[in-house]
Amino acid sequence: MTADRPGVSARMRILLWLVAVMAVALGSVGLVVRAVLIAEVEGDGNQLLEQEAREFQRFARVGRDPDTGRPFADAGRLLFTHLSRQHADDDEILLGVMSDGRILRQDREGPYNLPDDAAVMRRILAAPGPSGRTGSPAGEIRWAKVETAAAGGGRPATFVIAYFIERDFAEVGRMMRVMGGVSGAALLCGAGIGWIVSGRILAPVRLVRRTAAEITEQDLARRIPVRRRDDVGELAATFNAMLDRLDRAFATQRRFVDDAGHELRTPITIVRGHLELMGDDPVEREETVRLVTDELDRMSRIVEDLLLLAKAERPDFVQLQWVPVTELTSDIYAKVRALGDREWVLDGIGEGDARVDPQRVTQAVAQLAHNAVQHTRPGDVVRVGSALDDACVRLWVADSGPGVHPDDADRIFERFAHGTATTASGGRRPRTGAGLGLAIVRAIAAGHGGTVRLGGTHGEGATFELDLPRAGRGDGGRGG
Repeated sequence: MTADRPGVSARMRILLWLVAVMAVALGSVGLVVRAVLIAEVEGDGNQLLEQEAREFQRFARVGRDPDTGRPFADAGRLLFTHLSRQHADDDEILLGVMSDGRILRQDREGPYNLPDDAAVMRRILAAPGPSGRTGSPAGEIRWAKVETAAAGGGRPATFVIAYFIERDFAEVGRMMRVMGGVSGAALLCGAGIGWIVSGRILAPVRLVRRTAAEITEQDLARRIPVRRRDDVGELAATFNAMLDRLDRAFATQRRFVDDAGHELRTPITIVRGHLELMGDDPVEREETVRLVTDELDRMSRIVEDLLLLAKAERPDFVQLQWVPVTELTSDIYAKVRALGDREWVLDGIGEGDARVDPQRVTQAVAQLAHNAVQHTRPGDVVRVGSALDDACVRLWVADSGPGVHPDDADRIFERFAHGTATTASGGRRPRTGAGLGLAIVRAIAAGHGGTVRLGGTHGEGATFELDLPRAGRGDGGRGG
């Protein structure tokens, strides 16, 4: 088994990418600058050669011998006069080569004693073209030559221009070294600034990591302060929203466990007690089995109700669809009439469509009708109806029973909350049941984005109204 090696931090990866990008950018700029400088050096050298060649050709064509005032009669005299009037650059050599091999030169020190280098001179003079390049102990030479003859005839001569370009290339190299040093310093400064900036940018991310490491199932209250409106701020807000969802999920889980433990403890105790005391008498055994079965059925209903309430926390608890309210109300009324021997009245029917979950709505209204049956006597009136307007669909169940005591009105929709019933003598006794029915109704209403409320007057019956958005949780509606 090998230990996991720590990976590279996000801050270091950002810095490495930044340095790599900067290095590539600076390197690319350096290569482009070098190419531009080399091209300029090449262009300047070629331009110098061309300019010197044109000047000599023009002088040979229109120049006059200063001694006679007439066109030059001798090529040597022409070359000598032109060379005496030219001021060559430091890296430039101008020569006149006669047909007998004599070389005319300027009275100056050039970058290299080219006339005495017979091998280089032979390569230049023997080259077929008017220009070219060749090597020498002083570096590369760019050259051009012009063949000429005097106007009066005579033997021809050659005017040679040689340009030593190595010093220009060396200057380019020096500039590139300076640029490389500056780029290296800029790269180091950029890396330092990137390290600082990335640290500031990633500070909320590190806070998210530390907060996530400190959070446990028992402590989900910590949140990350959101002070920025950028991607990192959105990350912190998203993380806080995730913590909110986790907090709600854990709260739902704990509440489910607590509720199940609280409510199932009694039937489990009853079942265990009867089984422990059960004797061999067949009648007693039959009665015990009946009681145990009844308690198990009650436990099963409690578990199903608790699971339903747990599902109410999920976003898919309700499945919205457009349904005709008239048809939905009629179906509900037909189903609840079988709940008990009461005088059932269809109190009203809304006309139009609403975007609701028909199964959940039916479940909620049926639960309200079941409560009405439990709290009324045979022959009492139970009214079921619906109404519709532009924004809301309302369904209700009203009964003619004793109603809800004012002390219970604020708590009957809580889980395991048991209201009280009025006895014949005017006293109050606890109502039976697990106390989950109205909590389920409230969860269904909340899943639709609506509410359930209690109406009526104590002693004159109770009315429960389910108010739901017609278009469903803020979605766009449509007319009925």
